[in-house]
Amino acid sequence: MDPDDQTLTETGLAPRGGRVLVLACGALAHEVLAVKRANGWDHLDLQCLPAKLHLYPDKITSEVERAVKAASHERVFVLYADCGTGGQLQEKCKELGVEMIAGPHCYSFFEGNATFAKLSETEFTAFYLTDFLVRQFDAFVWRPMGLDRHPELRDMYFGHYTKLVYQAQTNDPALDAKAEDCARRLGLAYERRFTGYGDLVPFLESAAK
Repeated sequence: MDPDDQTLTETGLAPRGGRVLVLACGALAHEVLAVKRANGWDHLDLQCLPAKLHLYPDKITSEVERAVKAASHERVFVLYADCGTGGQLQEKCKELGVEMIAGPHCYSFFEGNATFAKLSETEFTAFYLTDFLVRQFDAFVWRPMGLDRHPELRDMYFGHYTKLVYQAQTNDPALDAKAEDCARRLGLAYERRFTGYGDLVPFLESAAK
């Protein structure tokens, strides 16, 4: 059984055994496990750091370093993009000799980094959500920004955005409805784009070789 989103947010996922470790953000666990199962990659092990680290990006690099150094696997792959570390995570991965997925953030590699780079030239007023962030909208957006207590802050935070783009990894009508409600709560136009897993798949294929 896959771990629940609350566990992935607060504590992450411990490794379970395998020759090759994929060290990922907890927000990516469901996608990695789905790809792993679909391909029968039993030799791939998944460890996830708590997804809530994204609320404190200055801590990501040190936590990744700690986990990589503690791993006893033959190889380690880091499934974090830059994620607000200002290039520090990439430099640390080079120092540790481990491969890291390319991209500034998961929105980019889910869309496909090349595609997202082109979209970002005109889509700079878009606010993005993935499957995980739609499910965890209150925990990662609404409550941390204080909008549950002070809804009048919405315009201060989101006044320069024009739309919410839901990058759907799966086709789930319930998630579609929830994402549309997130857009309504933020006062933004709604757009759904099915991205699937994007650049995540070739990265995992490389790790599985």
